[in-house]
Amino acid sequence: MKMAKSTENQTILPEPTIRRLPWYLSYVRMLDNLHVEYVSSTQISKELNVQSSQIAKDLSFLSVRGKTRIGYEVKSLMAELEDFLGFNRKHDAVVIGTGSLGTALMQDRGLENYGLNIVAGFDVRSEVIGTSLGGLPVYDIKDLAEWHRSHNEVSIAILTVPVESAQETADMVIASGMTALWNFTPYRIKAPEDVVIANTSIYAHLAIIYNRMHNTNNG
Repeated sequence: MKMAKSTENQTILPEPTIRRLPWYLSYVRMLDNLHVEYVSSTQISKELNVQSSQIAKDLSFLSVRGKTRIGYEVKSLMAELEDFLGFNRKHDAVVIGTGSLGTALMQDRGLENYGLNIVAGFDVRSEVIGTSLGGLPVYDIKDLAEWHRSHNEVSIAILTVPVESAQETADMVIASGMTALWNFTPYRIKAPEDVVIANTSIYAHLAIIYNRMHNTNNG
């Protein structure tokens, strides 16, 4: 099983746990907006359809502890989740490939609520180079390495290029000095072990939807 590590406390977590923690955070944020003070793992379980024992196990990795017969203090749990996940710290990123998906991500200010601060886009198309999208500049991909030398605080590249360009572009990004790739292409990028890669395949999720719809309709 692929594992994930918290850079703050060096706790090693299974990837499924990391994937569930943002669900809990979204729920307790909603409760906080409703001025709810406490929530139990049983309540979270009913809302998110995750077993309460699994929730308790997931939250045991955090320093916050629930109170018997009362549950977790919502504000404390929310703050602990935000800190543990890194959502309360700014992480600068660039978008590589400013087509429809790349443009949508550059214009999505909601990502800032999760600590992702997109600062620029890069492309190969002359018609978009030198323009701005969502108020952010678009540069020539050939200038990425030079640009990164003066913006070395940027460590994340969001890859939204055509699949046939995925590996070549990833190699260019890695050579520029960036250490994390959020890959939206359906291509499985090859990279050194010290480069973090997260794959988000829209097409794979569509395949799951279609398959389950077909099985349901023909069951």
